[in-house]
Amino acid sequence: MGRYKIALLGFGNVGRAFLRLLQRKKDQLIEDHQLEFTITGIATARHGMAVNQQGLDGEGALSIITSGGSLDTLSTLPLKSDPFEFIRSCGADVLFENTPVNYATGQPAVSLLRLALQCGMHAITANKGPVVHAYQELTDLAGKQGRKFYFESAVMDGAPIFSLFRQALPSAYLHGFNGILNSTTNLILTRMEDGDSFEATVAYAQSIGIAETDPSGDLDGWDAAVKVAALVTVLMGIPLKPAQVERHGIRDLTQEDILEAKRDGKRWKLVCSARRTGGAVAARVAPEMVAADSPLYGVNGTSSIVTFETDVLPQISIVEGNPGPETTAYGLLADFINATR
Repeated sequence: MGRYKIALLGFGNVGRAFLRLLQRKKDQLIEDHQLEFTITGIATARHGMAVNQQGLDGEGALSIITSGGSLDTLSTLPLKSDPFEFIRSCGADVLFENTPVNYATGQPAVSLLRLALQCGMHAITANKGPVVHAYQELTDLAGKQGRKFYFESAVMDGAPIFSLFRQALPSAYLHGFNGILNSTTNLILTRMEDGDSFEATVAYAQSIGIAETDPSGDLDGWDAAVKVAALVTVLMGIPLKPAQVERHGIRDLTQEDILEAKRDGKRWKLVCSARRTGGAVAARVAPEMVAADSPLYGVNGTSSIVTFETDVLPQISIVEGNPGPETTAYGLLADFINATR
């Protein structure tokens, strides 16, 4: 039986969904994977931090957060709201990092994951930034430490993309890919087809929690560009930064553009693509009109799709329907199981 102490750094919607999923799957993890866990640390941005190497009460932590309280009341150690101190103090075997993404540098998540690996922990994240800005460094460090750096939830929530290539497509050579990787813009474009204004659809996306108060990361294509860079870096073996991705957002699309395409039997989508060009790669994020025979045509709302072209399988597609925090949480769980095998 494998027994692991785990710590959660970042306890927003995804972190809380992950804790609930762990609790729901607890018996199944023991039965199917001989995997037991004890939560020794939870750190939040606004509700304090708690460390108890004998184990924290997950339900109690969720209740405190729901009531607006502070996790400090559960801690057996005095902490100073310092995530680095939290990592050093939590005594975990596995760190789950779910802090906000920094498109430009990946910090502070890169440094936090580096410290976790240096402390002998498996490092698991849903954060795209470290994958783009420090993939090779963190992967090499994990190997030296005999640990894993996994990040299934960084692209398309919990859909099995990175693990697909790692475990099910050995020696497959990726020529390129294209797809829809940003849920917010796909929802906006879908609702604009029904006659809603751009402003109204953005407000709706914010109201249901998939768009930030400042939605520029989605609308201007940065979120999609980071995901493209992550896929290229990991799956194609060519380090690529978001600024190297040709990027066009959806702000210039008008209601008339959307409706005219609809009348012609086409749809506007924010298309993400990359293709090898000699020893380099051409990567792009931009609105495109797609015809009814395109795999992208029927992808509605917050759903996503990516189609890979390899030397052994000409096309293989993954479609994720209407993802949410729960699907992202599953990617973290899958990484936990795979890292500890």
